[in-house]
Amino acid sequence: MSVTQQQIRDSLAKVATPRGVPLMQADVLSEIAVTDGKVYFSINVDAAEARAWESVRAAAEAAVRAVPGVVSALVALTAERKPGAPQPQRTGVAPASAHRPAPTGGAQSPMSKQAEIPGVRAVIAVASGKGGVGKSTTALNLALGLRDQGLRVGLLDADIYGPSVPRLTGIHQKPELDESRRMIPIKRFGLSVMSIGFLVDEEAPMIWRGPMVMSAITQMLRDVDWGQLDVLVVDMPPGTGDAQLTLAQNVPLKGAVIVSTPQDLALIDARRGLAMFTKVDVPVLGIIENMSYFMCPHCGTRSDIFGHGGAAHEAERLGVPFLGEVPLHMEIRASSDAGTPVVESEPNGPHAAIYRTIAGKVRDRLKAAAAI
Repeated sequence: MSVTQQQIRDSLAKVATPRGVPLMQADVLSEIAVTDGKVYFSINVDAAEARAWESVRAAAEAAVRAVPGVVSALVALTAERKPGAPQPQRTGVAPASAHRPAPTGGAQSPMSKQAEIPGVRAVIAVASGKGGVGKSTTALNLALGLRDQGLRVGLLDADIYGPSVPRLTGIHQKPELDESRRMIPIKRFGLSVMSIGFLVDEEAPMIWRGPMVMSAITQMLRDVDWGQLDVLVVDMPPGTGDAQLTLAQNVPLKGAVIVSTPQDLALIDARRGLAMFTKVDVPVLGIIENMSYFMCPHCGTRSDIFGHGGAAHEAERLGVPFLGEVPLHMEIRASSDAGTPVVESEPNGPHAAIYRTIAGKVRDRLKAAAAI
């Protein structure tokens, strides 16, 4: 059943704002996007009124989900300060500037709203300070390596602006809903996989503000029936912004894996990523040096294109484990582009062995912390 924007507007007309005005007449809605039964929009209010509007956001999301043909709805509350206005008190969804890490344990701590995901024993983040270091390929092959350690593993692609997991796994289908209207992860290679890329077209631009990114990540954590998992691997977007803080504030992360290339520029950004997780009390499980070296398939000559050993030296300097080095190799790239990651397509090959060794170290770290 095709859903129209008019149907969505009609459903929202029944939702009242804090002042009693119908939502559609309050001049606070962004453009409403409707794609294949999936609905996205934001409610834009002043930060000083954000707390009062959170119930409106929830009511609007419920009204949209009740429209026949709607398979999912994402309604974000965007709260901004007016120029010169005092900083508002923290609300359920706050502007990005409000999400600075605070000391854990206090009543006002951003970490005070952490909650376990039912059925999931450990959530770990795979992160990088910058893009282009092969983080998503590493996250997927790490998840497969953990699977090969006998663990039940899920993979969440939280890279909202550039989801890569659909291409890396060859998944083109849409997730179904269970009786509670929770999304069911798609099974692939023995993993439970979810990505924002399953819900939007591959070429559709994700022009989302910070609060929408945070709402999307929260929805993929909480509105997905993950079942029983030992480890949920989260492929994070590059950087140290809203997405990373949203994850850390929503669930008690059992650890983070930092991916970097050997070059100095990537290592500078990797330090920032590591420092961010340290500030929010997330243990760093270790650093992976990706694209560590190139071995010519014709003559066997080794070339350190991006330098070599930088990540290992950085791990030693910072006192965190060095998990291993992954070469820059045609087979890893080609298998990823084909949707058949190398741990799956060449399970007995040397590259799969590297990823499994790294996964074994991650598993051991989690077991030592009694996380699994």
